[in-house]
Amino acid sequence: MDGFSIGSNDLTQLALGADRDSELLSEIFSPFDPAVMELIRMSITKAKVAGVKIGLCGQAPSDYPEYARFLVECGIDSISFNPDALMAGINNINEAEKKS
Repeated sequence: MDGFSIGSNDLTQLALGADRDSELLSEIFSPFDPAVMELIRMSITKAKVAGVKIGLCGQAPSDYPEYARFLVECGIDSISFNPDALMAGINNINEAEKKS
């Protein structure tokens, strides 16, 4: 096995039972929901125990510096960004790594 990739938007949608594109449910769709963050933390921990790499793709680490910090503190191996979010994401990761 080469590793795992967490799709944070899909995981959030699954964990919360909320369609991210639904205006009716948009207020409960949050990458900061404690259940979502715990699932991400658990996934990273399990991957580390198994000795495989784990990454995340999603918008939150580029939009929220504190989310990037959370991922760095959990030990994420890689984070993918959309081209329009790349520079913000890199800056957030660099700041998070300085604080860890």
